[in-house]
Amino acid sequence: MTVPAQDLPPRVRIHEVGARDGLQNEKAVVPTEVKAEFIHRLAASGLSTIEATSFVHPKWVPQLADAEDLFPRLADIGEVALPVLVPNERGLDRALALGARRIAVFGSATETFAARNLNRTVDESLAMFEPVVARAKAGKVHVRGYLSMCFGDPWEGPVPVHQVVRVAKALMDLGCDELSLGDTIGVATPGHVQDLLSELNEEGVRTDTIGVHFHDTYGQALSNTLAALQHGVTTVDASAGGLGGCPYAKSATGNLATEDLVWMLDGLGIETGVDLDALTATSVWLAEQLGRPSPSRTVRALSVR
Repeated sequence: MTVPAQDLPPRVRIHEVGARDGLQNEKAVVPTEVKAEFIHRLAASGLSTIEATSFVHPKWVPQLADAEDLFPRLADIGEVALPVLVPNERGLDRALALGARRIAVFGSATETFAARNLNRTVDESLAMFEPVVARAKAGKVHVRGYLSMCFGDPWEGPVPVHQVVRVAKALMDLGCDELSLGDTIGVATPGHVQDLLSELNEEGVRTDTIGVHFHDTYGQALSNTLAALQHGVTTVDASAGGLGGCPYAKSATGNLATEDLVWMLDGLGIETGVDLDALTATSVWLAEQLGRPSPSRTVRALSVR
């Protein structure tokens, strides 16, 4: 039953991360043809933004070593946006050579994770991103800035809001078109979410440039998403079937499942353009390829009807 709530956006854009963030933590290498089929199925379900892969060195994320092979297989996908993650200028070169028109850089709000993930300090990583963003923008390529550890860090504990705001604003000042706030280990709660969003607004980061990326470690991803929607956020990251984690933060469990998100948004009367049955079938298919059931509650519920 659809029962709209007051003061929520009429439409939400889902930034689907299953093919990149969802699969990158899989121990067994997923064949390139399976990844390509997965992305095509996601597009057929109505998702308009699907993060395709990452142009990182194969040594760091072996699962995504096939980026050069995968990306050309998506040329027939139509109007769907296919952003790709690039860590540095070398990654940008590889992405641009294949015609990528949307890229993302991945920063950290904490020093420990920056060191473990990028082998740099926070400020050194921002300096590394500066020419990447500048070159992308000069070529009219859309740039997303990911910021991880926005609410808590497994080594440093709770992350002060002002610390997150400083790095977030620095990313936007580089020229990023949008900012994705990552709850990498899933410790955020709704009040914390709204406080961070308010502080970002006070520092000049507009709500319409912000996306949210929640992990469901403590079962808070949907409640945190609702808090963000109440603040006016209209871009939400999610992963089909609830796949995901982080190879550099072992306490990071699965992402918010796209199906669980769509179920909630459908119930609120918020448009997404996504066919939930088609999306569920896609996650069931992928779970079969991976040899285990989907962790998404909605997938489990709908697949046994």
